[in-house]
Amino acid sequence: MDFNQLFALQKQLDDRIVNEHGLEGLDLFQNKLLALKVEVGELANETRCFKYWSKKAPSPIETILEEYVDGIHFILSLGLEIGITPRKVPSEVADELSTVECFHHVYQAIDHVAEIRNEEAYLHLLNHYLLLGKQIGLNIDDIYEAYLKKNEVNHNRQDQGY
Repeated sequence: MDFNQLFALQKQLDDRIVNEHGLEGLDLFQNKLLALKVEVGELANETRCFKYWSKKAPSPIETILEEYVDGIHFILSLGLEIGITPRKVPSEVADELSTVECFHHVYQAIDHVAEIRNEEAYLHLLNHYLLLGKQIGLNIDDIYEAYLKKNEVNHNRQDQGY
């Protein structure tokens, strides 16, 4: 995954949103943290991994991928606010966790970023989110391509006054 490009694209989108919505000078960090938590919840809902009471299958992988990529947008945006540069992105570390445990680790990592706001906490979050993607069966190349497509959708939404 080309994180140089992803950070650059996310910065363009973030800058556009700030400019077009008159948000210059506002601290949007807490908003982005909450948005990320909501997106992670939406992803969990689509995977249905926690719904032990239901026999219904997870959503199609395309839907899960789209929800996952929404989280990538906010994670990149948080990284830009913390001052993370693409060269500091961690390599994926293997971990033996259930899908539910992966979701819990992501939420804990989000809370840690909220408290600490530093590079180490951020990279921990990114690593756990990448592990979650792997755990739910997403391919890194598919994630990258889906991010590029969703970034374009997000720009189109701004064009339409979203």
